[in-house]
Amino acid sequence: MRSQRVNVSWSPRHSRRVTPVASVRLSVRACGRPTHPSRPTWQHGGVTAATHSTLFPQVPDSADAVLEGLDPEQREVATALRGPVCVLAGAGTGKTRAITHRIAYGVRAGILQPSSVLAVTFTNRAAGEMRGRLRQLGAAGVQARTFHSAALRQLQYFWPKAIGGSLPRLVDRKIQLVADAAAACHLRLDRGELRDVTAEIEWAKVTQTVPADYAPAAAKAGREAPRDAAEIAQLYSAYEDLKRGRGVIDFEDVLLLTVAVLQDRHDVAEQVRAQYQHFVVDEYQDVSPLQQRLLELWLGDRDDVCVVGDASQTIYSFTGATPDHLLDFRSRHPHATVVKLVRDYRSTPQVVHLANGLLAQARGRAADHRLELVSQRPAGPEPVYAEYTDEPAEAEGAARRIRELIDSGVPAAEIAVLFRTNSQSETYEQALADAGVPYQLRGAERFFDRPEVRRAGSALRAAARFGGNDHLLDDAVDLPSQVRAVLSGEGWTPQPPAGSGAVRESWESLAALVSLAHDFAAARTGATLGDLVAELDERAGAQHPPTVQGVTLASLHSAKGLEWDAVFLVGVAEGMMPITYAKTDEQIEEERRLLYVGVTRARERLHVSWALARSPGGRPNRRPSRFLKGLRPGSAPAGARTSAGGPGGVERGPGRGTTVVAPRRTQRTPARCRVCGRTLTEAGEMKLMRCEDCPSDMDEGVYERLREWREVQAGRSGQPAFCVFTDKTLMAIAESVPEDEHELARIPGVGVRKFNRYGADVLAICAGREVAGLDGGD
Repeated sequence: MRSQRVNVSWSPRHSRRVTPVASVRLSVRACGRPTHPSRPTWQHGGVTAATHSTLFPQVPDSADAVLEGLDPEQREVATALRGPVCVLAGAGTGKTRAITHRIAYGVRAGILQPSSVLAVTFTNRAAGEMRGRLRQLGAAGVQARTFHSAALRQLQYFWPKAIGGSLPRLVDRKIQLVADAAAACHLRLDRGELRDVTAEIEWAKVTQTVPADYAPAAAKAGREAPRDAAEIAQLYSAYEDLKRGRGVIDFEDVLLLTVAVLQDRHDVAEQVRAQYQHFVVDEYQDVSPLQQRLLELWLGDRDDVCVVGDASQTIYSFTGATPDHLLDFRSRHPHATVVKLVRDYRSTPQVVHLANGLLAQARGRAADHRLELVSQRPAGPEPVYAEYTDEPAEAEGAARRIRELIDSGVPAAEIAVLFRTNSQSETYEQALADAGVPYQLRGAERFFDRPEVRRAGSALRAAARFGGNDHLLDDAVDLPSQVRAVLSGEGWTPQPPAGSGAVRESWESLAALVSLAHDFAAARTGATLGDLVAELDERAGAQHPPTVQGVTLASLHSAKGLEWDAVFLVGVAEGMMPITYAKTDEQIEEERRLLYVGVTRARERLHVSWALARSPGGRPNRRPSRFLKGLRPGSAPAGARTSAGGPGGVERGPGRGTTVVAPRRTQRTPARCRVCGRTLTEAGEMKLMRCEDCPSDMDEGVYERLREWREVQAGRSGQPAFCVFTDKTLMAIAESVPEDEHELARIPGVGVRKFNRYGADVLAICAGREVAGLDGGD
């Protein structure tokens, strides 16, 4: 596939084309992995939960102490410090713990210099959490940033040298520029179209597609464009012209320009590579082609890179993200160490069973590399499935159950309501408010940017400096009482205000600071108000807010990377999950992965619900999501696949050792005749799932159409007819007459390759529809 050309505006006067070259073949160095004896504490229950840690842990006193509490696979990650490393990490398996301990161990052992390590991830919150954990492990000084943040820092530094002058202004939101571009093209777009066209421009840029190539690239990628492709290409071109004319750059330009500078200026690239010798990339399944190109330029001809990801959690392909870079890592780096993390420390066996069941029905390349999780937690309650007459009733039912959980002692901050689209939020906000349940909206204003938090920070800072002259602190004998006294002047009270709304939200923010003060004082004896202010400053810089005591309302996309004791998955019905506009097999599978992400957010309790109608009195024509087929009680079983990812363990490339853990063999139940029940042993009988002598209920018309269709396919491909499907397989199809893809996939002889190639035609024939090449079709 040819490299896409990218039109890059470096300044109002400069326009360059960046042509990314093919991936650089990386050299391989010997694995310099230190050896350490296994610690007996892990197998006797001493392992620390992968996703839970104390709020203010003590800094380990040595490099070996950093490894304490890691399970065997996490320890492999932590000690694999040379050469390419790929960590395939299932949900809840402690990937962040593994990679932060890896960096910290390397730093504490003197193998890695903190300033030479660059860890990149996808959100400021994740980068902040990584910096916080590294600080707690005694590895301060390591750069943990998002791709954009790291690129912007480099671009700001090298721009005067590489280009000259000041870096153009970065626009925060591009939608107004898109609107101006539409006006220049004499096109009228409503707000929804503006948002969708903006997303298309972003996709084009991260996939390194220039305006002239947009139409064919979008068609090849199967994009459902919001407008005619030629119009979007015209808008895209006008948008780029406007940016150049106004001397501004957008978010995607930060990456494009950094790539351009590193490609064109060898001296700049060498300076960056001299600074950073070791790279860690989190959420690698979400990298775009542009981010992958930037990573390759950072690396140069080296291969000290550790990537971490899970193809089954790829949920951002609409933005240009692709799991292909993760799945192809071993092909690009044949000598890579591959570690699979499958021990799930987050969720109970009941939650994990549902999560594994969802993926067992999945199709496609990501599904072929899925990991089967193994819960490490005690048994918990079974997932609850609930059906309601309409959406308001569903929201009221969820609010009622949440109220019961809170009354039973579950903290509100440990409960979440997750939905497919943000438009579903309002119904649940109202239901929770009516039930007297505090809540917070995920994706709203950042905690440290809230006005009441800024005022509280200023008050605490002043009290730390001049506390001796503050009468509010006269009776405060310890740190928590000092904080309560200071914040009482900002609106905090021992009891929350009634109802919801802005007053309650402000109180919740202050209450979170009070709670943090209690935890901080308990963890650090003798801590002062000044120490707490310094901690708050660190957290603000890392975007690591304290916990706010309110139920979280969030979309499934924004819930990625988070977890709660109790999760309510709502609106799990056809048309919403999968969403109506998910048409292709790839889009449907991404919807399945999105639900999988939602399920794996739950530690103990999981509540799955759907409504038969949208509004009271509406037609009850909805049905539960197809993804729940065979998983919820009372539903027919769906076609399942054996695990492709295999157990956890370590695989080493040629010359680096042998496989530590061998894949388990799948135990198969004997095939039995569906007519008489006799055990089947012949291959032909097993395809038919009946004895040769037992009566057949084959649809003769379907069978003859299938045979006719098979002849056409064989003629087109120049191969014998049985290579398309054998007679026995056609008979099995004609006997079962599958109605959907899951029923077809269960038929022996219909493998993944043939299913992907012929499945649509076969289902059409079974449904009595016309197929190209038959009945006069073309």
